[in-house]
Amino acid sequence: MWSGILLVSAVVAGGATLATGLWSPSRRSAAATGSAAEWISPRVGQQPATITTTGNVRLRSNAIVRVGSQVSGVVRALRVSVGAHVRRGDIIAEIDTTLLDAKVAQTEAQLRLDEVVLEKARMDRKRIAGALLSVSRQTADDLLWAEKSAEARLVKSETDVSEAKKERSYATIRAPIDGIVASVSTQEGETVAASFAAPTFVTIVQDHAVELSAMVDETDIGHVSRGMPVEFTTEAFPADTLHAVVRRIDPTATIISGVVNYPVICDIEETPTEIRPDMTANVSIATGPRRVVLVPVESVVSSGSERYVVVSRGGAMRRQVVVTGARNGNDVEIISGVVPADRLLRQPGAAVTHLSGGSS
Repeated sequence: MWSGILLVSAVVAGGATLATGLWSPSRRSAAATGSAAEWISPRVGQQPATITTTGNVRLRSNAIVRVGSQVSGVVRALRVSVGAHVRRGDIIAEIDTTLLDAKVAQTEAQLRLDEVVLEKARMDRKRIAGALLSVSRQTADDLLWAEKSAEARLVKSETDVSEAKKERSYATIRAPIDGIVASVSTQEGETVAASFAAPTFVTIVQDHAVELSAMVDETDIGHVSRGMPVEFTTEAFPADTLHAVVRRIDPTATIISGVVNYPVICDIEETPTEIRPDMTANVSIATGPRRVVLVPVESVVSSGSERYVVVSRGGAMRRQVVVTGARNGNDVEIISGVVPADRLLRQPGAAVTHLSGGSS
C-alpha cells in the first residue's frame, strides 16, 4: 500500500516539474514570439545635437540714435511723430533761420570789404615799386605788411562765411538712418538752446536692428561657438520658425535661481517686421552631430511611463528598461539601458509583457 502511494506522489511531482519546465518565462516567450523572431543589435549612428533654452529678442546696443539740434532757435516745423518711419536724409524738423541768415549776410559783407582792402594794398605796393622816386625801407616794409595782413583777413572772412553757411544748414535737421521714430521730445514753437549740449528732438530705432539673446547654462556653454546655426520661435508667433547665427558669447555670466547662465548673442536672418524687442523666444542651438545608440522604433515597448526592450542575456530573454532620446526617422536614440553588443528582439509585441525585467 505504501509503495502505491509513493508511486503516485512521484508521478505528481514529475508532472509538476515538467509543467514548470514547459512554462518558464523564457520558454513561454519563445512560444509567444514564434520561430520567426528576428534578433538585432543596436547600431551606432550620428544624431544632431542641440541645446534648447529660452531667450529674448532685444535691440542692438547701437540701434538707437538720438537726433538733436546743433543750433539754437525756435522750432519752426516738426515733420515727424511717434511711430513714423523715416529714411536717411528725410527732414525731421526745421529751426527758424532769421538770425542765422543775418549772420551769413554779415560774414559775406565782411568778406567783400576784405577783398577791397586787399586789392588796395596790392595797388599801393605796385605803385611804389613802379615809381622812379626811391622810398625808405620802412615804407616798403609797411606796404608789404599791409598786403599780408589784408590777405590774412580775407582768408579769415572766407572761413567765417563757410562756417556761417554750415551753421545755417544745421537749421534743417535730417534723419541720419532708416528707422522708426520711437519718441519725440519737442514741438513746434518751442525754443531750443544748443549752447552746452545738443537737445534731443527725436529718438530713432534703426530698421532690423534686433538680435537674439539666449541664456545657456554653464554645463552646455562649452559646446557653443561662433557661427553655429540657431532656430527660434516667439511666444507671439509660435508657428513661425526664425533663423539666426551665433555671433558671440558674453564673457560675464548671469545667475538665475542659483544657475550660472551665459548670454549667447545671435544675429537674426531676415527679421520680420512683426518681431519686436523684448519678445520671449524658445531657442534651439545646433551644436553639431554626436555619437548615439539607435534601435528601431518597433523594438521599444511602452508600459505606462516605462519603456523597455527585450534582450537576450545568459541564454534567456528578459525585459530591459531603457531611457530613450530623440527620434531619427524609423530609429530612436537609446540614452541608457542597452549597448551595441546587446541582442534584442526587433518586434517584441504584447505577448512578452510577462517577462522578468531588468533595470537601466
